[in-house]
Amino acid sequence: MIPKNSWPYQSLWHECLRSSILHLLCALMVFISCTHLALAQDPSIKQGRIVTIEAGGGNDTVARLVAQGLNQDGGGRFIVENHGGANGVVAIQTVIKAPPDGLTLLSISSSLWTLPLMQSLPYEPLKDLTPIILVVSSPNVLVVNPSLPVKNVRELIAYAKAHPGELNYSTAGSGSSGHLSAELFKSMASVDMVKVSYKGGVAAMTDLIGGQVQVSFTSTGSAAAHVQSGRLRALALTSALPSKLFPGLPTIASEGLSGYELSSVYGIFAPAQTPPPVVERINQRIAKAIVQDPIKAMFFKAGCEVVASSSQEFQVLIQSDIKKLSKLVRDAHIQLD
Repeated sequence: MIPKNSWPYQSLWHECLRSSILHLLCALMVFISCTHLALAQDPSIKQGRIVTIEAGGGNDTVARLVAQGLNQDGGGRFIVENHGGANGVVAIQTVIKAPPDGLTLLSISSSLWTLPLMQSLPYEPLKDLTPIILVVSSPNVLVVNPSLPVKNVRELIAYAKAHPGELNYSTAGSGSSGHLSAELFKSMASVDMVKVSYKGGVAAMTDLIGGQVQVSFTSTGSAAAHVQSGRLRALALTSALPSKLFPGLPTIASEGLSGYELSSVYGIFAPAQTPPPVVERINQRIAKAIVQDPIKAMFFKAGCEVVASSSQEFQVLIQSDIKKLSKLVRDAHIQLD
């Protein structure tokens, strides 16, 4: 018998040890490679960013609440980046040019697809971006100065027809949801009201309360306190259905203009060519986050109702909106100031 510590056994033992180490190293390299691939494919593992326009506005509020919800689910953190200027083009192009990996998202209102209807912009909403989710919707409120002798939508239409061109309506900006709501109302009701543009909502509201203008389509948040105090009279909502944001107030559609609907909406987008599994994963994460009571309550306080649509539903809404508003913009010759 040959002793175990003799040369042949030592050589065999060393060879087995070397083979085991090589197998271990190979397995480790495969593990590292697979982990790296998983990190590249799963946006929930890395830190992402939600790009938006102005700090403090509606887009920013939506971005921060969505990020807050995502950062609480343990699936990877998102930070908010504000890129102002040029009607949001800087923020939009930042996302368009980002890798389609689900780590760069855009938080923006319907201005994304309405502004290109009124001016030439260097992007195509549904070609350059992928809709992820319609986060929230916020109806406008049709309000009038109390000196105007009307109590409902039908009376407003009758008064406007009896006094063509005598009623002024205020808007906080051309192309805004309030502006388009007023023009859609004029078109469907066949009435003539004169637009008076302001550089901000505060000035527009001040002149409405003061009687310099008589009509406005404004946000529920802006209108509520003034309606409660009696400084303004609320007639109806611009949404298709009544809203808990303004309990008891009818819709314009239910008050004689069947089919009328135009609300402010805010959604999340990703770059074009984002893989469908990534789109679905982000959609589900955001939907789950924003229907949680704390986040939902904060949206409600900000004057928004959570929608949490699918990606496909959001795309259909955008296409329908573009079709309806393209005709409105063309027929009413709507242009930006």
